[in-house]
Amino acid sequence: MPAIKKVSDSSVTMRQLVMPNDTNPHNTIFGGTVMSWIDMAAAMVAERHSNKNVVTVHVDDITFLSPIRVGDHVCVKAQVNYVGKTSILIGVKVIAENPQSGDSRHTTSAYLTFVALNDVGRPTEVPGLEVITEEEKRRFSEGALRVEQQKEKAVKKAKAKS
Repeated sequence: MPAIKKVSDSSVTMRQLVMPNDTNPHNTIFGGTVMSWIDMAAAMVAERHSNKNVVTVHVDDITFLSPIRVGDHVCVKAQVNYVGKTSILIGVKVIAENPQSGDSRHTTSAYLTFVALNDVGRPTEVPGLEVITEEEKRRFSEGALRVEQQKEKAVKKAKAKS
């Protein structure tokens, strides 16, 4: 396993067509369907980065910005933003496109954390991340902050339970 991988080594773009069975009575997509697509794309990124089985351990800051309608083409873009010792933070952006007009809009954003697993289902180390562009460097820094905030929340929850 390489010690370091580039963001581009594992990025995923997944496309879906919104069908009537994906939608509610308003002809807009169910949020759960979008969340499922986000989780699938992010899992593929985490597996490609780690070359291991992975599990979702945290979904953070999923934001629905705009409705997605029947017939829209949906593009789910996912990439590694940050890596820890055994965890991988994935950023996901969802874009809906109207195939008749060609208009596209950013509809959803989310951040998910995955842990890579070894052959017996225990957390295992993941390759480091080489950040090249200014955008990748920004995402890495923001990811490190996001991970630190998650850890602080976990400590507060643990203290509140005791």
